[in-house]
Amino acid sequence: MTSYPFSQVNVFSDNSIDGNPVAVVHDADTIHEDQMFALARWTNLSETTFLLKPTTPGADYRVRIFSPGGELPFAGHPTLGSSHAWLLAGGSPNSADRIVQQCGVGLINIKRDKSRLEFAAPPLIRSGPVEDEVLRKIAKALHLSLSDLRHHQWVDNGPGWCGVMLDSAGKVLSINPDWAELSPLNLGIVGLHDSGNDATVEVRAFIGKGGYEDPVTGSLNASLAQWLINAGLIHSPYVAAQGTILQRSGRVYLRQSSDEIWVGGQVVNVIEGEIKI
Repeated sequence: MTSYPFSQVNVFSDNSIDGNPVAVVHDADTIHEDQMFALARWTNLSETTFLLKPTTPGADYRVRIFSPGGELPFAGHPTLGSSHAWLLAGGSPNSADRIVQQCGVGLINIKRDKSRLEFAAPPLIRSGPVEDEVLRKIAKALHLSLSDLRHHQWVDNGPGWCGVMLDSAGKVLSINPDWAELSPLNLGIVGLHDSGNDATVEVRAFIGKGGYEDPVTGSLNASLAQWLINAGLIHSPYVAAQGTILQRSGRVYLRQSSDEIWVGGQVVNVIEGEIKI
């Protein structure tokens, strides 16, 4: 077995237990992808990432992202968590104003915003209205009528997301999905909070194929923001709450700058050491 530097960080929270954790293995160039996948199953976190030397000019580092179900071309909270861990381990970006991550969807720009890190949302690979047949499937899985699905859109930036907007955050929090009916969709639902709440919207992320709810999801919030802001359904900037039902008070900070959507959150270091693989 070989020892590798290891970190576990918590993303989208200012403390160690309220957000979404990600495991990060450093200097992982000699680890075979079968071992990466096995370790992701073993950690049993939403994602485990592996930091490697970049192979594309302009990138500061390369990351491979694995869930217990396989490799992902992109995911949001592992992007922020991996960037934080890379910087903490002494990583020095080529540019003073941004960090450039290489991953399965290409190059992702990351900035430091005071106490937070934020990434530029990657382009959608699928957009447009959700088909009637899929909407009926979603409504049945959520125990809702079609009229409850106030707005809908494909918002896929890699994981296959489709999104629906309900009439309130309370309605979002009341959902108890039928996982068998939802499979194999990856679905994000969003609803507006009343004024006075610290968050503008409540978001939930349902992974239909795996049959579980993700605590706090950067990729989904990125693509939802691209849809909701551009459609005029929400104004920039705004804050998304996620993880409430799972007793995680995650907060995601979203803003539009020029033609880019930026997705931010706080990251806290929780575990440092080494792992033998």
